[in-house]
Amino acid sequence: MGAPATGDFAFIVRLEGVQKYFGAVQALRDIDLMIGRNEIVGLIGDNGAGKSTLIKVMTGVLAPTSGKIFVRDREIQPSEYSVRMAHDLSIETVYQDKSLAEKQPLWRNFFVGRQIANRLGFIDIKREKEVAQQILLDVIGFRGVGITVDSTVANLSGGERQGIAIGRAMHYNADLIVLDEPTAALGVAEVRKVIDFVRKIKQSGRACIYIEHNLAHVHEVADRLVVLDRGRIVSEIIPKDMTVPELTEYLIGLQHKA
Repeated sequence: MGAPATGDFAFIVRLEGVQKYFGAVQALRDIDLMIGRNEIVGLIGDNGAGKSTLIKVMTGVLAPTSGKIFVRDREIQPSEYSVRMAHDLSIETVYQDKSLAEKQPLWRNFFVGRQIANRLGFIDIKREKEVAQQILLDVIGFRGVGITVDSTVANLSGGERQGIAIGRAMHYNADLIVLDEPTAALGVAEVRKVIDFVRKIKQSGRACIYIEHNLAHVHEVADRLVVLDRGRIVSEIIPKDMTVPELTEYLIGLQHKA
């Protein structure tokens, strides 16, 4: 597993005064957000709060209408920022159920768009399988669970699929891994696997933005919680300062405000 990038920077990503309009509708308002090294940031809020839009701006999918984006303290021109540039800057997003090719074996999934070539320019299948095996064992910790590099994604459980996608992002030296609803539609045992994978992200020295509807899941692993409401960051909460029931009541209270 590659280590996260090192360097003299305070924040992996920083947004300053970011606004996003879709026509006359303002989806993001005055967003100031900093993601430091080696922290798990939970992004929470009701449906329509702006979580997905915020992540898409942060990862190059959408350009902000105005505002500034910094990656490792270097300003990035929004007009030039793209998903490919985000990848090149070690930012990876794991989308719920959209990150892996169902009918392909695991080793092929690890190297989509990043094939290892031999000196003749052909894909080095033997080497790809060797590296995939190392990712399975060392990065994800799949030991003795009947999963091999030749297993197809379709035969994996939901939690295992998320583990594969997270492990791939870690292997590619992502400084920041964005998880979009990783526990959606998973059973209790599978949720536990995903939460363990999230902990591994931090243990490896990386940062994680964790978007989650289930407050108990994100409360358990986040270092801080960023609350979005109607496109605006309304608070940042340290989990130990607020219980899950208190957090639930707080979010319900936001919805009742005019």
